[in-house]
Amino acid sequence: MSKKDTSIKLFEERQVRAVWDENAEKWWFSVVDICAVLTDSDYQTARNYWKWLKNKLQAEGSEVVSNTNQLKMLAPDGKKRLTDAADTEMILRLIQSVPSKKAEPFKMWLAKVGRERIDETVDPERSIDRAIQNYRRLGYSENRMNQRIKSIEVRKALTDEWDKSGVEEGEEYGQLTDLMSKTWSGMTTREYKKYKGLKKENLRDNMTNTELVLNMLAEVAATDISIERQPDGFAESAEAAAEGALAAKVAREQIEKSTGKRAVSKLNAKNLGQILLKPSHDGQT
Repeated sequence: MSKKDTSIKLFEERQVRAVWDENAEKWWFSVVDICAVLTDSDYQTARNYWKWLKNKLQAEGSEVVSNTNQLKMLAPDGKKRLTDAADTEMILRLIQSVPSKKAEPFKMWLAKVGRERIDETVDPERSIDRAIQNYRRLGYSENRMNQRIKSIEVRKALTDEWDKSGVEEGEEYGQLTDLMSKTWSGMTTREYKKYKGLKKENLRDNMTNTELVLNMLAEVAATDISIERQPDGFAESAEAAAEGALAAKVAREQIEKSTGKRAVSKLNAKNLGQILLKPSHDGQT
């Protein structure tokens, strides 16, 4: 496995050990710790409960157990020992199998989220409304929120072009996105997120106005080039993507020449407190 960061997560004042997998960009949580929280029990009791639950899940044909990972985490005796770990999706599935009052609020929440997603497939406008509510909770100004929604629209237009040209969603989308990011900013998406101190957070949600506009310029230009050329397949789409991103690189270099400051910033939503309409240069390098 790739380089990992280990930390302790507080879960209703209970400690849950967690490991960040940089390669997969996801957290792995100690299953025993989660069981301890949900059953309100001590570590040894939770270990025994997990042994019982594993057998029960395996008998039911659940894939939760087979998808767990063995990772070294700090044990109660102060030594690092292998323990069963699960990612967020598996933990949410596990919660559904725990007959506990502590687990019931999570089960209700999961049911509510599931209903909302089903509603959004019938009425996609609901997903936009939900996004607006979430951005308001993050402290976005109305102008910044509208700009972020517009950036989603711009991204969607580009991925529609990729889809039409036969680019496969998932890995190939990611490769083209990295190509564009590397071209205009000098960093891949992962490198960019690391530069800003991010993990699971969305990169665009942590961009300054300047960064977001430059990223949008790259995507708009790539979309326009794709519409004109009608690329066929990944290789031709990559050429259009690189040329679109080059337009944003030229704009970035001109901005940096005029201001004497880097347009790509270490600032993120967390250390700004909130993302402001007017970009700040504090902390930029």
